[in-house]
Amino acid sequence: MPTIALVTGANRGIGKEVCRQFAEIDCLVLLTARDRAKAQATVAELDADNIVPLQLDVTDEASIERARVEIERSYGILDVLVNNAGAYYDYWQTALDADSATLRAAADVNLYGPWRMAQAFAPLLKKSAHPRIVNVSSGAAALNSLGAGPPAYIASKAGLNALTRMLAAELAADGALVNAVCPGWVETDPNFPGGRPIPEGAAGIVWAATLPDDGPTGGFFRDEKPLAW
Repeated sequence: MPTIALVTGANRGIGKEVCRQFAEIDCLVLLTARDRAKAQATVAELDADNIVPLQLDVTDEASIERARVEIERSYGILDVLVNNAGAYYDYWQTALDADSATLRAAADVNLYGPWRMAQAFAPLLKKSAHPRIVNVSSGAAALNSLGAGPPAYIASKAGLNALTRMLAAELAADGALVNAVCPGWVETDPNFPGGRPIPEGAAGIVWAATLPDDGPTGGFFRDEKPLAW
């Protein structure tokens, strides 16, 4: 059976490119999006027999459970979970004037979404001989250099980094490798134009998802190189 990889928020940008790169290395790719029609359209655009569309909203526990049931029924296992879905790069705010609704919404997608996904899919990942979780984070959330910036986004991604360390420790006995990856400033939403090409940002995520069994876990990386937390 091929490696089965699920990517959240994959109907555009980095997530879409990660799916394309997974397909090129013969993974069976579960391309998810909040809107089933968008997932289907993206799969049709990528035109690869080993990419399957799936509706999944990381903020909706019922949606996650439906996807989990469908995957368990169809495959019985999951090898790779890429928590890519992200939102709310709130560059217009500061920490002192941040709107509480935006703070909650950002955390719901960027932190609690991956947390829900890990909880829901851990049983299927534990059935894999080589389980991997990749949390798509940001260097802006590194505490050692953290300063002013989009507060909802940075705080939620810093929380995601903490979750990465906890999951890595808790799943170590199951052989799982859990890492956070910063794709860099990529020319896609929610960033501004002028960043690096999307394939370059996606490559580091695919690298972390396909690490050998003696690879690192509980780390923070960009372009296959460690970042300081």
